[in-house]
Amino acid sequence: MNQQIDSLIKKAEDQKGDLIELAKTLISYQTPAPPARNTDGVQSWIAGFLHDMGFSIDKWDVYPGDPNVVGLLRGMDSAGYHSLIINGHVDVAEVKENEDWEHNPFHPIEKNGFLIGRGASDMKGGLACVLFAVKLIREAGIELPGDLILQSVIGEEVGEAGTLECCKRGYHADFAVVADTSDMHIQGQGGVITGWIEIKSSQTFHDGTRRNMIHAGGGTFGASAIEKMAKIIAGLGELERHWSIMKSYHGFKPGTNTINPAVIEGGRHAAFIADECRLWITVHFYPNETHDQVAAEIEDYINRLSDSDIWLRENRPVFKWGGSSMIEDRGEIFPALEVDPSHPGVLALTASHEEVKREHPVIDVSQSVTDGGWLFNAGIPSVIYGPGDLHNAHSVNEEVSIEQLVDYTKIMLDFIIRWCSGKKEQ
Repeated sequence: MNQQIDSLIKKAEDQKGDLIELAKTLISYQTPAPPARNTDGVQSWIAGFLHDMGFSIDKWDVYPGDPNVVGLLRGMDSAGYHSLIINGHVDVAEVKENEDWEHNPFHPIEKNGFLIGRGASDMKGGLACVLFAVKLIREAGIELPGDLILQSVIGEEVGEAGTLECCKRGYHADFAVVADTSDMHIQGQGGVITGWIEIKSSQTFHDGTRRNMIHAGGGTFGASAIEKMAKIIAGLGELERHWSIMKSYHGFKPGTNTINPAVIEGGRHAAFIADECRLWITVHFYPNETHDQVAAEIEDYINRLSDSDIWLRENRPVFKWGGSSMIEDRGEIFPALEVDPSHPGVLALTASHEEVKREHPVIDVSQSVTDGGWLFNAGIPSVIYGPGDLHNAHSVNEEVSIEQLVDYTKIMLDFIIRWCSGKKEQ
């Protein structure tokens, strides 16, 4: 096996030009989200590529024009050997007309040892490496004992959780690698949930009655929902400060768990007292927490605050959490992901990294979020591990080191073969 792997690693180096051309092909498909609904072309290309490599293909629309693709390469002894999911998303960050790109972001170029184009770092570069590694394995005639599942998903950039749909469809494995932007660190992540807090008055008042509800003797029980929302925003700030003092997680700077009042909507017309107001918040939480847990903490705190306010006590805030799409229903969830450094999959990936790079990989936490949380949430031990860095993700003139792409391909070659050739623990 060692000789076969060494031979493939040499081929990855010798054929790096083909690897870069594959990455350029993926980048050339224009798949920004928003606007989304534009991934069918690249997903059909990937489905054809995997089919030619001997994978059985499952392709289905998550949204019209945005299909998931899952390729399954059944192992020779699936029951006895490790199975592996490798996951990546084909949507990329949006590109606005006034961005100062040096060239067309979807006509990738090579410059000074870097591949430049939208998605080079996040994360078509990593996806290209995985596809190229599979191609080299299949061309070498290597038959894996364990199952290999490649998930090419949609929607990650706008919280549409194509990966969640894969989990709902029943795809499972002994270990999963999300080939997303991590600078080749082995990473876990915190989580994110968005939520709406809505206040609605039981009555609507003309603006001429404002004096009656704010001055002595007015005799009108009423209030502006906008002004009451300001009280709730202040309460969220108090809870956020409490979290920053009382909660921590190794690898995160103190206070990384935040409650961001992102969007506020309210009132109906200047001639009315505002009878409703909605606040859209984004909550970041630590890997050892769940989105249900932090949502419940926020609800409890705001409900206690409302108990202390005479008007809010009668006009209770209403909460709506999460959502399946920032585009469709203005909401999203990214579950957290905790890495167990002692898990056999993490140890095997560490060994493959060390074999190629001659150095121990960094094991830490991402400062962003990925679809890895959905795999972990489904009971699959998972890590984020891919080329590219967050400095370049979503950036103008997005780039990734070609040397890093080649190294990542070599590591994944080694890891796929060794992991899928390892016997399951009894």
